[in-house]
Amino acid sequence: MTFLRFLSGAAKLVLKGNKTYYAWCAFLLALIGAGIAAYVHQMQTGLIVTHMRDSVSWAYYIGNFTFLVGVAAAAIMLVIPAYIYHWQPIKELVILGELLAISACIMCLLFVTVDMGHPERFWHLIPFIGALNFPRALLAWDVLVLNLYLALNLTIVGYLLYSAFVDRPPNQSFVWPLVIFSIPFAVSIHTVTAFIYNGMVARPYWNASILAPKFLASAFCSGPAVLLILLQVLRRTTRLKIQDAAIWKIAELMAYAMAVNLFLTGAEIYKEFYSASEHMVYTKYYFVGIGDHQAIVPFAWMSLIFDFVAFLLFLIPQARKNVLLLNVGCVLIYAGVYIEKGIGLLIPGFTPDTLGEIYEYIPSSTEILVSAGIFSAGFLIYTIMLKVAVPVMLGEFKLSQLSREQ
Repeated sequence: MTFLRFLSGAAKLVLKGNKTYYAWCAFLLALIGAGIAAYVHQMQTGLIVTHMRDSVSWAYYIGNFTFLVGVAAAAIMLVIPAYIYHWQPIKELVILGELLAISACIMCLLFVTVDMGHPERFWHLIPFIGALNFPRALLAWDVLVLNLYLALNLTIVGYLLYSAFVDRPPNQSFVWPLVIFSIPFAVSIHTVTAFIYNGMVARPYWNASILAPKFLASAFCSGPAVLLILLQVLRRTTRLKIQDAAIWKIAELMAYAMAVNLFLTGAEIYKEFYSASEHMVYTKYYFVGIGDHQAIVPFAWMSLIFDFVAFLLFLIPQARKNVLLLNVGCVLIYAGVYIEKGIGLLIPGFTPDTLGEIYEYIPSSTEILVSAGIFSAGFLIYTIMLKVAVPVMLGEFKLSQLSREQ
């Protein structure tokens, strides 16, 4: 009965808000509706309405999936300082990071679903019902670690919020193992994603052992970049006490992660151009183009420049403590990593194709609308979870308070 009161109270919180809250939710719902309409059209017509073809069979959907796996994994950037080193300014923000991880995991699953021609056959991947082909298939590993990581974060956040609601200290012997267990799972979701790529011997552009650490390094930049913007919004719109020290420490950790990411990128570029083997053609297409085929070259250099400038901004203490420069750095990192894990990862891996042909892919309007709908769904889920989590964290939504009101 207490849990039912928690759920009913949470529903009332979600339905209450000011004009800005309602306008934001209406905007997201409109985009979700447009995305659903575009997806229905895709289901009726087939994947031909996308611009994916035999030459480029993974594209915008899978690029977004790869990027969002990194956003989900970045929750450990808060978990480690908070629970391993017991740094209090960040410990208070762990729930916000784990809520972001939950939203990102849900968006990941949606992007994989819309990329399938027959999503109704997903039951083949359900353990004990379909043929998951575990442990031989890397896709089976990806399905398991992503869903288990989602379940872990849901359990941790749900338990902590419910404990605060009933005004009961959380049982550390229950929470601590789950939190610590979530760290290797956060690493594993992006590592397995990288293994799906670099295990393909026929795709030399991805067949590199540094792909997994590079994925993780970039993930520890992009996820916190989103979180830093959200923390500043929450500090202005709620009574949550988010310390400057926590924001600056996250930005500092992002600088170190970006340093590793830039080093690994440079090492891979050096290997390709110095060795000048036949496999260099994919990296060449990305950075300098092949003949008149140079559509993605500007994006390659934009990504590098964005990442490097953001690295400098977060490395210099005076810069990362300046609100304007901090936010500029967050936007640059988000854009740089988004390009790197979308256009920069997928398209050169398929171009030229195995027959030497060059198909220059750009996402179709259907792909853009479906993707916008999925991102909007993720933002709406995060907004709804925050609408419940913030009052609980502030002590404004408690069982004792509901009892007094009744």
